[in-house]
Amino acid sequence: MEPDESPVVNEARQLAEASLREAGDLAALERWHAAELGRSGRITLLLRRIGGLPADERPVFGASVNRAKTWLEAAHGARLEELREAALAAQLADQAIDVTLPGTRPPRGRLHPSTLILRRVYAVFADMGFQVYQSRDVETDAFNFELLNIPRHHPARDMQDTFYIDDDRLLRTHTSPGQIHAMRQYAPEPIRIILPGMCYRREQITARSEIQFHQVEGLAVDRGITMADLKGTIESFARRMFGAQRAVRFRASYFPFTEPSAEVDVECFLCDGRGCRVCKHTGWLEIMGCGMVHPVVLTNGGYDPAVFSGFAFGGGIERTAMQQRGITDIRHFWANDLRFLAQSQ
Repeated sequence: MEPDESPVVNEARQLAEASLREAGDLAALERWHAAELGRSGRITLLLRRIGGLPADERPVFGASVNRAKTWLEAAHGARLEELREAALAAQLADQAIDVTLPGTRPPRGRLHPSTLILRRVYAVFADMGFQVYQSRDVETDAFNFELLNIPRHHPARDMQDTFYIDDDRLLRTHTSPGQIHAMRQYAPEPIRIILPGMCYRREQITARSEIQFHQVEGLAVDRGITMADLKGTIESFARRMFGAQRAVRFRASYFPFTEPSAEVDVECFLCDGRGCRVCKHTGWLEIMGCGMVHPVVLTNGGYDPAVFSGFAFGGGIERTAMQQRGITDIRHFWANDLRFLAQSQ
């Protein structure tokens, strides 16, 4: 004790120092600070006693209390840092990461079922020498209807409820407008292309119909192309897509932009032609429409129908995916339900 140190203050400081060493965590240290240096703490109460002392003792006593308070505050700060470091070390030890453990693999993204079918279609037709031709989604009435031999009074327009943007522009109802774009770009050279893309129709959304869907159109134009070329191409595609021994049949049909026209059926690959719910117990599944390009369409595309001929075909991708995978509701394709999309591979 210094010569001018008050015995009362020295005793109080020693008691505070002893209790500080006993504060084992941050909560206990906070309680110590309140008990010793707080507004009602032991050291603070000593300062309030100065007024009751004789005048000659007050300076010594006051200076002694201030020195004790300063020393205890410094000791408190040091103890606070010590306890913080101890708490951090304990936390790190408790939450230690074993870097040798294998990491958690994030969930893998998957290709959409429609994308998988499209890629398969691309591969099959690429082997037959077809190139992919992309055309636009927003079309004019002329390209979507007029130039495909579907004038305004034509009853075929009733089969396609259309999303019109204005009096002339619309969302394409089929991929066939791309035929005119492609022919005008390449005429009079021969062409052999497929035209994939999204189509849009104002239809009631049900398990079998949607307002948007993928189609793949095919077009070949050259000298001397016949219906036999069309049938051979379709049969080769169907057997590559659905099975080498799969039977294919053509049924006479009508489309304004082809003449003659046909619907193509493939033997049901779920029941092998015996008849099931998916094929409506007929043993056959419709996969596309096709036909020889109408002379009017050839002319509108820039080809002389007296010299050139061609064939065209087109089918829906989602319907094909539904048939192959037994999917009963087309709405699953656009619902973005991960439970459905996770099954795509």
